[in-house]
Parts: sequence; structure tokens; C-alpha cells
Amino acid sequence: MGGGGRETVHPGVRHQVGSSASRLGVGINLLLVALKLAAGVLSGSVSAVADGLNNLMDAAASIITWAGFKMAAKKADAEHPFGHGRYEYLAGLGAAVLIMVVGVELARSGVGEILRPTPLKLSPLLFGVLGLSILVKAWMAYYYGRLGRRMGSSAFKAVAADSRNDALATGAVLLSALLFRWTGLQLDGWAAVIVALFIVHSGWGLVKETVSQLVGEAPAPELVDYISEKIGRHHQVLGIHDLIVHDYGPGRRYVSAHVEMPGDEDPLVTHEIIDSIERRFLEEDHIHLIIHYDPVPRE
Repeated sequence: MGGGGRETVHPGVRHQVGSSASRLGVGINLLLVALKLAAGVLSGSVSAVADGLNNLMDAAASIITWAGFKMAAKKADAEHPFGHGRYEYLAGLGAAVLIMVVGVELARSGVGEILRPTPLKLSPLLFGVLGLSILVKAWMAYYYGRLGRRMGSSAFKAVAADSRNDALATGAVLLSALLFRWTGLQLDGWAAVIVALFIVHSGWGLVKETVSQLVGEAPAPELVDYISEKIGRHHQVLGIHDLIVHDYGPGRRYVSAHVEMPGDEDPLVTHEIIDSIERRFLEEDHIHLIIHYDPVPRE
């Protein structure tokens, strides 16, 4: 569950998976940059060249994401006693801002192409590179989107959204090239501007999401319900109140709760029950739970 939902991926696993997936993104995007720049320069397609530069920014976003996972994996220290997990949120914010920058630059290139159209020299290389790029970017959107949902990672959600936007942008470039070939209409610039507006809108949504996480958004209701229900499973628990969730990054949640238990029970037994509940949350959910014991009379 992403955002404020349950998060069961261990921080160490997040670092390994995140670093591996980010390196894969860098390699794929750099390959697409080389192919698109070559095809764009040979054909005279400004939108193809802009699309290649878009992939260069994607490679930079993947590097930011990798750095975010690496920093988030650092152990807690005296200055950061709860770890460095929020670096992953910062990586997501950085990738989202890059998405918006790419959108603005793509719009600028599109307007320039509308005002000063560039003669096109279409070739099988251009169509082949654009078609391959759409397939690769669609796969990347699926791959990173799945990772983002599974790991609750705003950074991977941003990369997935960017990959989806890239597939749409490249599709627009391919469509404009096909229309030029079939009808002689040169809509290269218009296609770039329309896609750019969509990219900026998507990037702004991701910026708001990651900023909300950094500022400290309220936990998802389903997470609060899950914690309350799991604590309440023990027959000695009579009530729960003042449950507070502190988010220090994915996989680094600290939860405090007041738990009502029978006041006439042996304190040693009560303490052991509380310890066992806290251990279960840490082992099964990677949640650091701190329970305050409230003795109450049995009904």
C-alpha cells in the first residue's frame, strides 16, 4: 500500500531493489538517448531530438532515485536517531521536479517548431527507434509502477509516471511523423506542446504528493484500522486510544498507543503481553510500536 498505507518491505530490501531498478533505468535511458539523438539529427526532427533529451533527464531522475535509496539506507546516527528514510521522499520530489522541467522544455521546443517548422527527412531508422522507445517506455511504466505500489515508494511512482509520459510523448512524435508522411501536414510542434502540458500537470501532482509526505501527512485510515485491530486481537486488551503514527520514511514508522488492560492483572503478565505485541509488529510489519499501559477495572 503506498502513501500512508501499510508498508512491509524491509529497509535493507528497499535499498537493494531500489538501487538495482534505478541502475537499470539509467542504462535503458542512456541507450534511448543515443538512438533518438542519432535518428533525430539524421531526419531533422526537432521533436525526436527533444524526446532524446527528455530521456537524458530521465536518466538523471534515475540517478537521483538511486541516490535517494542509498541515502535512505544509512543507519541511524546521533543527528538522525530515527534513520534517513525521508531521503527517499526527497528523491521522489527531485524526480517529480525533473518531470516538470522536461515538460516545460518540451513545450518550449514545440512552440519553436510551430513558429519555425524544420523540414523533415523521414527514414526507417526514425520510425524504428520511435516504435522501440514506445514499447520500452510502456514496459518501464508497468515495471516501476508495480514496484512503486509494492514498496509504497513515491520515487518509483514518479519514475513510472515519467515513463508513461515518455511513451505518450514519443507516440505523439511518431504520430506527427506518420501524418507528415501520409498528408504532408507538419504537426510536430503541436504534438509536442499537447504532450508537454500533460507532463507538467502530471509532474505537479507528484510534487504535491511528495511534499505532503515530507511535511507529515495524516496516516491512511486503513493503516490506523489495521494497527488498532491487530492490537485488539489479544483478549486482555479492553480498549485503545491516542494512537499516533510517526512517519520517518518508508519502512520506518514509529507508532505510539495507549492500551487499556485489566488493572487487577499481574503487572509482570501485562508487561509480557505488551512486549509480545510490540515484537509482533516489528517482526511482521516493520513498525516500531510503543504501548502505554492504562490499567482499567474489568467490566
